[in-house]
Amino acid sequence: MEIADGGRYFTKAVYELYVNGEYYGEASTVIKGIYGLKPDTDYEISVREGVREAGKVCLRTEEEFVTLDVRRFGAKGDGVQDDTHFIQAAIMACPPKSRVLIPAGTYRVTSLFLKSGLRLELAAGAALLADTDRTRFPVFPAVTESYDGESELILGTWEGNPLPMFSGIICGVGVEDVVLYGEGVIDGCASRDNWWKDPKVMNIAFRPRLFFLSGSRQVALQGVTFQNSPSWTIHPFFSEDLRFVGVTVKNPQDSPNTDGLDPESCRNVEVLGVRFSLGDDCIAVKSGKIYMGRKYKRPCEDLRIRQCLMENGHGAVTVGSEMAGGVLNMTVEDCLFRHTDRGLRIKTRRGRGRDAVLDGIVFRNLTLNEVMTPLVVNCFYFCDPDGKTEYVQSREAYPVDERTPVVKKLVFENMDCTGCHVAAAYFDGLPEAKIEELVLRNISVSYSDNPKSGVPAMSEGVEPSSRRGLFARNVAKLRLENVRIEGQAGEALELKNVDEIERSE
Repeated sequence: MEIADGGRYFTKAVYELYVNGEYYGEASTVIKGIYGLKPDTDYEISVREGVREAGKVCLRTEEEFVTLDVRRFGAKGDGVQDDTHFIQAAIMACPPKSRVLIPAGTYRVTSLFLKSGLRLELAAGAALLADTDRTRFPVFPAVTESYDGESELILGTWEGNPLPMFSGIICGVGVEDVVLYGEGVIDGCASRDNWWKDPKVMNIAFRPRLFFLSGSRQVALQGVTFQNSPSWTIHPFFSEDLRFVGVTVKNPQDSPNTDGLDPESCRNVEVLGVRFSLGDDCIAVKSGKIYMGRKYKRPCEDLRIRQCLMENGHGAVTVGSEMAGGVLNMTVEDCLFRHTDRGLRIKTRRGRGRDAVLDGIVFRNLTLNEVMTPLVVNCFYFCDPDGKTEYVQSREAYPVDERTPVVKKLVFENMDCTGCHVAAAYFDGLPEAKIEELVLRNISVSYSDNPKSGVPAMSEGVEPSSRRGLFARNVAKLRLENVRIEGQAGEALELKNVDEIERSE
């Protein structure tokens, strides 16, 4: 359910929910899941604020043929036995219009593989605990060549390149029409003693994802909590028609590369009411490094991110830096960001290529609290072995060629930023390929009473600062409408090589 009372992630009031007239529980978030319903049944769900009925919805649940309880297949859920094969057997045996139920209990697993048409419920009190012994996980090879001499199959991937990786804790390869839902927990059990030890070193293969999709469509996740992921938590790869609703992602603040959600070269993705608290970027939108972008030219496109809460990560919503296929048509709105290093963060660099086009990206109706730097566009991001070379980091103009990325129109509007520390906004475009248009509309920024000093963007030559205003360099067109920055040190607006500026307060 979506309780649209004007709140961002949290509702403005606490409501009571009733299902067919019986009290169900309280709701304090805009997106609220209702569980424990029977199949093929009519329901009236009403929302009340005190004695006032705030709204109601009538629905009929889907038909269901049978429910397969994994315990009847041999799973014990005692936290001791390896239940992988028993749960997998229930998944493979599940007929159409049916459900696999994992009831309350603690189930030890390695990798579980989804299949098309599956409904998999992880009930309240159920926890899947992942093994951490690398030798027990399958390895997805990077590139497998086809007999036609031209085509290839890519299964293993790591940070935008085809590389060997361990299969995910939950895996879907080439699946369609899948729903994984419930109030249970999927725990990667990662720590500094296992997956997070020497995190950048390939040990047999690269670290697994907690949930991995490849070449799949019409997949939905709802309600489940994902925690302690070995690496990126939820990673859909070359997939489409995806929904992530009411999910929770929890990883320690110091955990390495534990991004929350990384859609890579995906189409039509909805992220709704998801709560992130982790050690890297909350959402990182990607489309591969040079090989993948140049060969497949598959952008990440048509993304809608709404009513989410991002906490304690490096970036709340990040684009790149592995975005050689481009990112098109993304909207982020009605979200709440708290205690992240950066709010809206775009990372690219020379070498990503002419297909690395960013366009149609809109951020609006957002609340940012205690975010170090709310807005960052960095075209000199120093990732990869050559990231600090003169070619990548030079502020001199280079010839525009097949290696040059493009940043087109970016819109930031209706944003309230309080407790800022380092800078209000930092935009740094390439001199040979300027950011084509930046629109900042109805934005208010105020600083923390005790601001911390830090670097607003990860590139060479950027000095640490605190309470910096808006910095823009190498921008073709900058539009400022009702932008207020209060309490900065020095100039509120610092422009370098900006061709056209429109200001209306």
